[in-house]
Amino acid sequence: MSDHVCPQHIALVAQLKQLLIDAGYCVNTINRQSAVARKFLRYVKQRGLAIAAVQPAHVAMYLHCELRRFERRHGRAPRSLEHWRASHTAGIHQLLRMATGKWPPAPQASSASEAFSQKLCTEYERWLDDVRGLASDYIDELVAEARRFMHWYLERAVSVDELGRLTIADIDAYMQARSGSLRRISRKSLAQRLRCFIRFAHASGRISRDFAACVVAPTLYAYESIPSTLSQQQINAVLRICRADRSPKGLRDHAIVLLLAEYGLRAGEIARLRLDDIDWRGDRLHVRHSKTDSESVLPLLPAVGAALLAYLRRGRPATSAREVFIRAHAPYRGFASGSSLYTPLRRRLDAAGVQTNGKHGPHAFRHARAISLLRSGVSPKVIGDVLGHRSSSSVTPYLKLAVDELRDISLEISELLTEEAQ
Repeated sequence: MSDHVCPQHIALVAQLKQLLIDAGYCVNTINRQSAVARKFLRYVKQRGLAIAAVQPAHVAMYLHCELRRFERRHGRAPRSLEHWRASHTAGIHQLLRMATGKWPPAPQASSASEAFSQKLCTEYERWLDDVRGLASDYIDELVAEARRFMHWYLERAVSVDELGRLTIADIDAYMQARSGSLRRISRKSLAQRLRCFIRFAHASGRISRDFAACVVAPTLYAYESIPSTLSQQQINAVLRICRADRSPKGLRDHAIVLLLAEYGLRAGEIARLRLDDIDWRGDRLHVRHSKTDSESVLPLLPAVGAALLAYLRRGRPATSAREVFIRAHAPYRGFASGSSLYTPLRRRLDAAGVQTNGKHGPHAFRHARAISLLRSGVSPKVIGDVLGHRSSSSVTPYLKLAVDELRDISLEISELLTEEAQ
């Protein structure tokens, strides 16, 4: 079969090269990934495959052939197989993601039970969005749990349509299998996710009885735990560390820590912050709350505005991405999720010598901001609005951290005894 590369593949390689240039990759990486993509397209053509039909198994077979060719040429295996694989798959995955719009593709159902599970979970996802109107992040969590449950249940079912025979014993067995190493609060969340799926299965006629109330979860007493937080001295130490680092990464982290400390934003809200959300003329900041899917308009504080401006002018890479905060290395794009902020923030906390009990990520700054507002006499309703809570009662757990204020309003036991004696 001819090794001639078709015009479509030539255009794909040129498009990939331009994509890598726009993403800010260095010349060596661009040339390397383009060469790998060109060889892979030749392999695809020789096997008569359309680029849209490529599956992970085809990529694995190509890598196997390339590894054998490497061993014949050099008389040995690569010194680092992991590095060798990464150097080949990076360009291929970029090519396939660009050409097909999504990579890896959704796994193809290999059995009737998998096809049934995928169809059911797709309907469930649509129901959560259209009927329940939940935030996209929470929908992803619920659907992921539904997939795990269906995989577990259908492995034990005799036929595909066995969901109608679901029993309480099956629910108990799944909860036991899933919750072995989970903390009580995690087991509670698991039960809530499973209840939601069972309600959908009943509402859609898949099961005749609503077993949601039969899902046993541990009792969590109101305000039983103490939120982790940071003192103002610890926050100042982290800010000093970030302020001293004038590198692009330091400018970025300084702006992020200020947003956490001054507004108490969630990590996901910072990761999703876009350039259009900053109103420079009106000195306002538009925040889309990831948990409640609502929006707040906050005043742009001078210190925060200065830090953002310094990052945008001297630290933010040149990119077409609209997110405010961008990865420090190519490909230059926004953070995938709020959890991506944990690692850089953890490094800053360690550099500042800050040791915390409990949570030590962005949420500790959020708790600290809530306590600061409480101590300033701000009402729980206003604090809830600033932090993006739906209910002011969500602020109540933070009261336990205001130790000094609670001590001031407490009465000595002797005073109580004196009053009772009178």
